[in-house]
Amino acid sequence: MSLERPEWPEVGELAVASVRRIESYGAYVQLDEYGKVGLLHISEISSRWVRNIRNHVRQGQKVVLQVLRVDRSRGQIDLSLRRVSMDERRKKIEDWKKNRRAETLLRSAENTLGMTEKEIYEEMGAKLVEMYGSLYAGLEAAAKRGAEAMTDAGVPERIAKVFGEIVKDKIVVKRVTINGVFEITSMDPKGVEVIRRAVKETAEAAEKYDAKAAIYTMGAPKYRVDVTADDYKKAEAALEEMVAALQSSWSEQDGEVSFSRE
Repeated sequence: MSLERPEWPEVGELAVASVRRIESYGAYVQLDEYGKVGLLHISEISSRWVRNIRNHVRQGQKVVLQVLRVDRSRGQIDLSLRRVSMDERRKKIEDWKKNRRAETLLRSAENTLGMTEKEIYEEMGAKLVEMYGSLYAGLEAAAKRGAEAMTDAGVPERIAKVFGEIVKDKIVVKRVTINGVFEITSMDPKGVEVIRRAVKETAEAAEKYDAKAAIYTMGAPKYRVDVTADDYKKAEAALEEMVAALQSSWSEQDGEVSFSRE
């Protein structure tokens, strides 16, 4: 059972399950995140008529199911396959894999910290979940910003430092980069200095979106800009902010500025 999960699933949530036994009326599955057994009735396998259940599910298969009913007194969980879309399945599997990866990293620190996985989770994991939404998201933040991302969430410094080193090697942060070109001219006697200062301030505008910007000359008056962020949405927003900032500041200068995407 996942350290992040309660004992029982909630009605309506999606759960990753392994098919354990197939009967004519449905399949019994084990919910991987809870360690509970549930029933996938044949009527909830497909929106079409199911002639042979084994044409749709097989023993040992990993599936994503929606929880329909939970009867704790009887220990029964009813599940559905047909109500889960392909996009929901893909996202759930991705999140599930990340959570498993995060818990593996917790176990890898047991000997170094002299603590059990449960103790580490209580001291660190729960705090990361509260601040970042999930354990993996918290560890990913540490991979980007170092131990500070953990201490900001209230994680003890000793534990934060250990995991800061672990995630640096174990979690590859995927980021995207977009590009463009500024053309900047200035009639000011100190034009080079003015442009240099404006370029520096423009790059700093990207920090608002947790993005990094690099601007370098291609030979006056052209300056290339590379914006790197967690995803395209943030990168585009950061670049838009930079363009607006430079155009605003340059409106008071004796010169011109233009921008084009690459």
